[in-house]
Amino acid sequence: MKYRLLAGVSAFVLAAALSACGSSDDSSDASGDGRTTIDVWLMRDSVSAAFQKEFVKGFEAAHPDIRVRIQTQEWDGIGEKVTAALASNDAPDVIESGNTQVAQFAQSGGLVDLSDEVDGLNGKDWLRGLAEPGAYEGRQYGIPFFAANRVVVYRTDLFEKAGIDAKAIKTRDQWITATEKLNRGGTQGIYLPGQMWYALAGFVWDEGGDLATESGGTWKGALDTPEALRGMEFYEKLQALGKGPKDSDEDDPPQADVMAQGRTAQVISPPGGAGIVIEKNPGLKGKLGFFPIPGKTADTPGAVFTGGSDLVIPTASGKQEAALAFIKELTGDTWQKKLAVAMSYVPNRTSLASSVADDPGAATMAVGAANGHATPNTPGWAAVEAENPIKDYMAAVLTGADPAKEAAKASADITRAMSTDS
Repeated sequence: MKYRLLAGVSAFVLAAALSACGSSDDSSDASGDGRTTIDVWLMRDSVSAAFQKEFVKGFEAAHPDIRVRIQTQEWDGIGEKVTAALASNDAPDVIESGNTQVAQFAQSGGLVDLSDEVDGLNGKDWLRGLAEPGAYEGRQYGIPFFAANRVVVYRTDLFEKAGIDAKAIKTRDQWITATEKLNRGGTQGIYLPGQMWYALAGFVWDEGGDLATESGGTWKGALDTPEALRGMEFYEKLQALGKGPKDSDEDDPPQADVMAQGRTAQVISPPGGAGIVIEKNPGLKGKLGFFPIPGKTADTPGAVFTGGSDLVIPTASGKQEAALAFIKELTGDTWQKKLAVAMSYVPNRTSLASSVADDPGAATMAVGAANGHATPNTPGWAAVEAENPIKDYMAAVLTGADPAKEAAKASADITRAMSTDS
């Protein structure tokens, strides 16, 4: 699942995306039976076909005056498609947006301000990592849909052999001690590639730092603060307890491939990564477990980047009331619980975390999600992710460069990228 912003759209691409993905011309209010038809864009694999069918059936039964037509969209190129739709008179009525994309779309003026609906949707209980990026300039445009975040996926048999109780690992120091014990005899204590910047972000947040900060309406990079440097120091210490490459991220090579080889005790991954490992090596079935990324102290889990989706309504929609009814139903208690169980997601509200108690991976995610964070909430972050000086900074430090010097350079690059794209 992708959560990154997509930047740099040409007029030609916008026109092409609009012609390919606009609402079809039979989506008028009159659906032939007097019902209002709403077009909804959901991303591929966000929900299963079975859940989608069940929800639509239930929604239409509860709202007999509304008919739902769902169009599945691909992540590749979705930024261009949504931007084109928002600028047109032919937008869908509800769009699923990656949580980090909402600010970019809201900046254009193409989204309905849903601030007045927050209280009625139990917004005070929303996961911060979904709610915060769903807002822009103090107004709420995105309604949290579901969340996913990283946990530690570990080999239960290797932990048992080393005499380590994973449930007892509550702090970073305990995590380091356990990983040192595992990192011997041809086994990697942890496979942590050098450029997993989402993991670094969590360590920076734990220290009280951030990737970028805003003051007086101006954003600037913040990797050179003492707090952020301490986060990088911990990353370096953990990364050394395995054989992860220092100049690539978790996709090169895919870390599931590495763990499937059978000589890796831990990786940092969404729980779904365990299923991929087992697909590649069925012999590891029943040998993988999960625990939350540990925090600095035992009373708080480690900070994590909260990925996931929000639901938005384009201002160009002529059926905003029906669209809002759809969103209220899908993000309400009943369907959030069903979605969490069906897809092993974290529900959009902390009070619903118990609904995934019987799913080990999702339950572990829910613990970490309580300390979830988001990337800097500004449209300019798109340019940072496109260029990603954070990765270059991490690789430089891990290969021996001066951390303070490299952090200052990366912070300057972040500042420049954000100001160029804002």
